Amino acid sequence: MPNASASHLTRRGVLAAGGALGLGAALAACGDDDAKSGGSASTEGASAKSGPWTFKDDRGTTVKLDKIPANIVAFTGVAAALFDYGIVVKGVFGPTKTTDGKPDVQAGDLDISKVEILGNVWDEFNVEKYAALAPDVLVTTMYDKAGTLWYVPEASKDKIAKLAPSVGVSVYDRQLTAPLEQVWKLAESLGADVTGAKATDAKKSFETAATRLRAAAKARPEIKVLAGSASDQIFYVSGTNLSVDLEYFKSLGVNFVEPPESAKAEGGGWFESLSWENVDKYPADIIMMDDRAQAIQPDAITKATWKKLAAVKAGQVIPRSAEPILSYEKCAPLLDALAEAIEMAKKVS
Repeated sequence: MPNASASHLTRRGVLAAGGALGLGAALAACGDDDAKSGGSASTEGASAKSGPWTFKDDRGTTVKLDKIPANIVAFTGVAAALFDYGIVVKGVFGPTKTTDGKPDVQAGDLDISKVEILGNVWDEFNVEKYAALAPDVLVTTMYDKAGTLWYVPEASKDKIAKLAPSVGVSVYDRQLTAPLEQVWKLAESLGADVTGAKATDAKKSFETAATRLRAAAKARPEIKVLAGSASDQIFYVSGTNLSVDLEYFKSLGVNFVEPPESAKAEGGGWFESLSWENVDKYPADIIMMDDRAQAIQPDAITKATWKKLAAVKAGQVIPRSAEPILSYEKCAPLLDALAEAIEMAKKVS
């Protein structure tokens, strides 16, 4: 994964293997340029609270407003997480719909017809439409130490910043549980009922799934897992450092393929790039493949070298949400799926 600092982003540098930066994100390969106006969605549940609103984000920045934000604009994945807690945003930016108009995987359960899509691809953000929404706050993730706001274009970031304060949730070099807790706190501050059955059951499901994954990894330490992502010319192998999901899975005992640091240098420490001729460099029993729309999905890979991989021939390829939707509801199934794959895997490497 390359350094996500906006000042260092290039078309090649944005390519990633299952961490923050989407494969081809800067290539504007999915979605269209038209952002259709959605419904009059607003924050639900916030009316239960009144008075000033304060929230400290992962940059250490404290946002203070006279009232709970009603007009929220968020990166699509963050909007999807907030939606799981009952918080509805007015506008989104980032991968929201695929080229055929269907919801992107990062949109989760959002009704994308009811939100204003300000940008659907990398470096696209309609500032005029953003201003028209009269935003109270902008929320997105961050993939570097500098606190660069994810999918907020470098060229227009100053204009965007003048229209509303921002909240950044760090997903850089920390375990999944940290941003999950932060989004939980954010949703609660916005009026979500985090003490209700839906939220508490989801959190319990996540904890149960984590226990299951830990047990599976302990019982099957011989099973090697590779996190990969596919483009037409390159196969990317992610290391566990920096990515919130992989760091967490590793902490639970999952035995991951780890490219050496020297091999990940070109990818900013996130991944190693392999030609398809060398895709068999790292033997693995399970391959987790980036499920984002900009990555080629396993059933569409036609490379002969891919089809010869032992894990592929054994049918031991599973999806990986490289940019997980940061709600317990969406993350619990990720843990369960990996646990099941390890429990059922044949040793083929």
